[in-house]
Amino acid sequence: MENELEKTVLAKAQSWLDGDYDEATKEQVRLMIQNDRKELIESFYKDLEFGTGGLRGIMGAGSNRMNIYTVGAATQGLANYLKKNFAGEQIRVAIGHDSRNNSRLFSEHVADIFASNGFTVYLFDSLRPTPELSFAIRELKCHSGVVVTASHNPKEYNGYKAYWTDGSQVTEPHDKNIIEEVSKITATSQVLRGKNPENITILGEEFDEIYLNSIHELSLSPECVAKHKDMKIVYTPLHGSGVRLVPASLKKFGFANVKLVPEQAVVDGNFPTVESPNPEERKTMSMAIEMAAREGAELVLATDPDSDRIGVALRNAKGEYVLLNGNQTLVLLMSYQLTRWAELGKLDGNQFVVKTIVTSQMANAVAEHFGVKCYDCLTGFKYIAKIIRENEGKAKYIGGGEESFGYLAGDYVRDKDAVSACSLAAEAAAWAKETMGLTLYEWLQELYVKYGFYREGLVSVVRKGKEGAELIQKMMVDFRANPPKTILGSPVVKINDFKTLETLDVLTGEKSRIEQDSSNVLQWFTQDGTKVSVRPSGTEPKIKFYFGVCEPLASVADYEKTLAALDAKIEAVKKDLKLE
Repeated sequence: MENELEKTVLAKAQSWLDGDYDEATKEQVRLMIQNDRKELIESFYKDLEFGTGGLRGIMGAGSNRMNIYTVGAATQGLANYLKKNFAGEQIRVAIGHDSRNNSRLFSEHVADIFASNGFTVYLFDSLRPTPELSFAIRELKCHSGVVVTASHNPKEYNGYKAYWTDGSQVTEPHDKNIIEEVSKITATSQVLRGKNPENITILGEEFDEIYLNSIHELSLSPECVAKHKDMKIVYTPLHGSGVRLVPASLKKFGFANVKLVPEQAVVDGNFPTVESPNPEERKTMSMAIEMAAREGAELVLATDPDSDRIGVALRNAKGEYVLLNGNQTLVLLMSYQLTRWAELGKLDGNQFVVKTIVTSQMANAVAEHFGVKCYDCLTGFKYIAKIIRENEGKAKYIGGGEESFGYLAGDYVRDKDAVSACSLAAEAAAWAKETMGLTLYEWLQELYVKYGFYREGLVSVVRKGKEGAELIQKMMVDFRANPPKTILGSPVVKINDFKTLETLDVLTGEKSRIEQDSSNVLQWFTQDGTKVSVRPSGTEPKIKFYFGVCEPLASVADYEKTLAALDAKIEAVKKDLKLE
């Protein structure tokens, strides 16, 4: 079997040596054939798949790698779909990229292919935050757009995300239709190149101002910022695309004492100061936190390489910096927006917020307090964008996000936006200080007293190989056939099945329909407020378990004790479900 695979791979590699590929690529292929058969197999055993969001993979030569040829095939397939979908129209597209190695090369290649297809192309002059690409699609009335990024993945990776007319990542039916068109591109000769360079317009700093002005319209407490403009803020772009625009946005909001971590303000696709450029990880944030401790900063902010995810660390009463999880950041930002909208008399019952189904139920409690509808949607920001799209002209979107460190305030962008989230987090800190004499961390504790102390946990169970993938599917089948009757002794009272789109009231046996897109996700809710969500990965043999528990918090004095009890409860739930 192994020999059969090697034969197939060698034949495919030979087709690259014989085909219309550049000499540097051919040399890489020759070196793999001669010296590294394992790498050769990894590079050629399949074609890099254009998934529902686009491409993501390790860079290098080969059909299963990110390179100008796999990017070219994806772009030509997307171009062909756009021509079918918008027949007779002058198609307009926008292109952005992050700081990763080859991102500029790939984005220029994408621009060339779109221009060669006769499209009007807008290409940013250098790296930009992913949300600005979404903004550009809307502002320039584009039909589509592409951003070259692998988000917070390790340095070996790059990626390609496709967007639709509203500035959102593509959703059904377009995602599957684009995949179909991409699969038809089987030869380099099908990819149009080298024509109509005059179709490409370069976007520069003047366009950034339009984007920053739109973000500044989100400001709710300029008078508080004015009084605390010297509040110390440490920010790290983690070698990525937030390096210029996050400080520029904070300055536009009025903050005058923002310090960048100098080593991480260097744009570098090798991310030399971190193992992984992911602001979810404390190790990644350590350099910024150490600088904040030296400076006595009140707020630590970070963005990932394409500046759509936000990391926040706050100082507690002991002077230690606590790294917030994505749920806490979302609750703070949403609570700030809703509180200020209410104080400014802007809430009239026709507003809404959005969160994903695996995100903290605390967001629902906050929205309910303000009489604002809270939608729950599937995991992925494109589903938040879909709800915004469906409500256009009917209700006003305030903000929303997901537990994986993404937040979007306002509807001028249709993807998570860490540039605006950083500015709002800083403004919320100034507002809390001015109006209540509290730090943002102290205000978060007060929110737990008001709404209940919600705490979340996550476990990823990995089962390798083909057998692993089958085992995970079997786990989902078994969970559907035999769901737990109790979790930690508390009866399961409600089950959501997003595959059948049914909610079961366990006590009455009644079923009701979930108005949602279908997805292979299960949720169990217990009588004592515990929530467990189960979601297999669509791309790897992994199944994720999301836990949410809640207890009343009588006072801030009980915070540490209650936190320890909730964390212990999450660990006990894992054991009860035999995950530990």
